[in-house]
Amino acid sequence: MDREALRMVCSREFWRMAVLWTVSLLYSYILLFFLRRGAPVPRRRPMPEPDDDAPPRRRRPVCVITGATSGLGKAAAAALAREGFHVVLAGRSSQLLSETVQEIRDQQPDAHLEAFQVDLSSYKSIKKFETSLNQWIKDSNMEHSIQLLVNNAGILAKSYRITEDGLDEMIQANYIGPFVLTNILLPLLKNSSTPSRVVNLTSFTHRCVSEINLSEKGLSGVRFGHWPSRRSYLLASTYEYTKFCLLMFSYELHRQLHLSSGVSVMAADPGVVQTGIMRELPPCLSWLALSVLRLLNLLQQPDTGVDAVLDAALAPPDSSGKYFFGGKGRTITSSQLSYNVEVAKKLWAESLALFNELQNRVCELRTS
Repeated sequence: MDREALRMVCSREFWRMAVLWTVSLLYSYILLFFLRRGAPVPRRRPMPEPDDDAPPRRRRPVCVITGATSGLGKAAAAALAREGFHVVLAGRSSQLLSETVQEIRDQQPDAHLEAFQVDLSSYKSIKKFETSLNQWIKDSNMEHSIQLLVNNAGILAKSYRITEDGLDEMIQANYIGPFVLTNILLPLLKNSSTPSRVVNLTSFTHRCVSEINLSEKGLSGVRFGHWPSRRSYLLASTYEYTKFCLLMFSYELHRQLHLSSGVSVMAADPGVVQTGIMRELPPCLSWLALSVLRLLNLLQQPDTGVDAVLDAALAPPDSSGKYFFGGKGRTITSSQLSYNVEVAKKLWAESLALFNELQNRVCELRTS
């Protein structure tokens, strides 16, 4: 075991992941198998128009997936292409995007795919993606709308890093970025002539959050005292925080949109899936964690773990606001704190204030 791995094993954050995350995962399965209520939510497949000469409003629905170049995002892109969606793959690496598109087309020659580069930890990148997406829709002579947005992208950073927007990278990539992207793409979702949907990928780790700092400083990363001088970065606590915020955002967006528009909002928790999210951790610790989870039969491959995402993406609109977990159309309850409406409204207000600040910064730079 190298020095970095030994240092992490001796940290509170490592044992937080080893103990609290495992307990939270097991508790979710207990809810799933012993306390579940109601029938599983059925999937409804979209009905694409096979004729490319058909009127634009009758063409296949458009789906945007972030983090689509690996893991769950890649599995979801392939699965939703099979379901009849025109899938827009969004990712940070243009090379990986090209490789992913080619791989899916090798398996599905008739798949309808488009790829765009975007970094959710950069407001400028998100705005550039919005412009490119709108231009592509216009050039494709389709209805100016999208039918599905899957906020899948996320990272588990092992060190404190500040983005060009002055925010903690993990908080921006996992929560602020999806919040900004969703609000920017809402006009396209609302403009759909058929019911549209937002699916946010959260995590069982949200259950570890017992309180939340609702200040703008909390959202930027100061909540955890993240300064470059710190010897250790609170990676586990920060990750839990981002997934909790994304879940509360899902519920609040559901309350704002479901009854007033044709947009439904779902939360999807895939459980533990073997992806590259632990790539920044020492290899020996990643191997150990995956080995233990595999021994406990809790580790899933992306093709299996994606079931909860597909359940959320293809559920009937009246399932808006539910928390999908475990596949097979099953839903469970999330943590008690996540249902606190007042906290959700305050989180929304602070997130929106930060969003507006990012917008104003870009406008000032353009005019200066």
